[in-house]
Amino acid sequence: MSNLHSKHIAVIGAGIVGLCVAERLMAEGHRVTLIEPGVPGGEQAASYGNGAFISPASVIPMSAPGLWRQVPKMLLDPTGALSVRLRDLPRLLPWLLAFLRAGNRPGKVARIAHDLNVLLKDAPARHADLAARSGQTALIRQSGLLYAFRDRAAWQAERRSWDLRADCGVVMEQCDAARLRDLAPDLAPEYGFGILISEGAHCADPGGYVAGLARHLVAAGAALRQDRVLGLDLAAGRLRGLRCEGGDLSCYRVVIAAGIASAPFAREAGDRLPLAAERGYHVEIADAPVRLDVPVMPQDGKMANVTTRGGLRAAGQVEIAAPDAPPNWARADVLLAHLERSYPALRGRAHDLRRWMGCRPSMPDGRPVIGRASGCADVIYAFGHGHIGLASAPATAEIVADLIAGRMPRREALPFSPARFGAPRGPT
Repeated sequence: MSNLHSKHIAVIGAGIVGLCVAERLMAEGHRVTLIEPGVPGGEQAASYGNGAFISPASVIPMSAPGLWRQVPKMLLDPTGALSVRLRDLPRLLPWLLAFLRAGNRPGKVARIAHDLNVLLKDAPARHADLAARSGQTALIRQSGLLYAFRDRAAWQAERRSWDLRADCGVVMEQCDAARLRDLAPDLAPEYGFGILISEGAHCADPGGYVAGLARHLVAAGAALRQDRVLGLDLAAGRLRGLRCEGGDLSCYRVVIAAGIASAPFAREAGDRLPLAAERGYHVEIADAPVRLDVPVMPQDGKMANVTTRGGLRAAGQVEIAAPDAPPNWARADVLLAHLERSYPALRGRAHDLRRWMGCRPSMPDGRPVIGRASGCADVIYAFGHGHIGLASAPATAEIVADLIAGRMPRREALPFSPARFGAPRGPT
């Protein structure tokens, strides 16, 4: 390999996290090469098909006290809101047990929520700034986010999680039926209560936003290499570069932001991290006679409803399965059926419909991994963001830039350290 360039940093992965990291590093004077086997913002990426919410309220982890009682249903109902592919259970069992332990006490859930708040509290403002810098102001819309309930009693049943959000500083407004109709006039009358997160935002085209950010970075001098990384080139605990299908690349540091593909690189750098594919689905109706100026999450379905440039999208579902398992499109049908129940104008119509499935890279405790590898300080992790990849990407980039610069991170980074999993020291 050629001599190292002291400012050259490689970022493996050109999803929203990798691109935000690259943008921050370039602003600090580093030369950056992004390496991505696919097209940034393409349908293969989790960034493409998410629910588009940029919500300070997304601090509550999936794992919760008593969730273990639902395990039989997770295994037996393949279309439930949270399910586990039975054929993959032996492989996924360690992750699933860690997931159940992560939220088995209210105190643990509260700690995770406050940790995630470090990444999410200013996410809408940070994306508005990023969109302005990259010439995509129209794609980040700060019109608030609406969480809709059948009635106040349904909200009270979830009161603990909403009180925890308030404790994290999330600003929210309670909405009666009249206010709900004002914000979402097409919503079914069965919904009679809501919570408005007025500081929430959404992205009108997540895939397009990622693609546009990649174009902006290339125009600013980043190298975007469409290639597949085969492994890290390490010697005596230091990074020399990357081994790639298209030829080796020398670099001074590497940031691993490859989503679900990150775990093998982490193993090379000394860390066996419990990363799993938490697969999500969406349906998008191109010709929907419904427009949501304020995105809605009906809480009886726990799915994001948002008007994107492609149409009315419903995104959600959690399927713990092997990344390469075939899609279960019945889960997309569940999303469509819930859309039709939630918006009467959709009922009895043929739809110009698109379906999508993607793999959220998820850690069992709901927190991403952001920090140095245990076996090589030149390797930085930025993956495992689960449901909050879009919203938390700018804050993740800030932590990564601080670590690379040798600064004390301006945001509390310890909860995201790979060391929390008791990772072995040294390459394996």
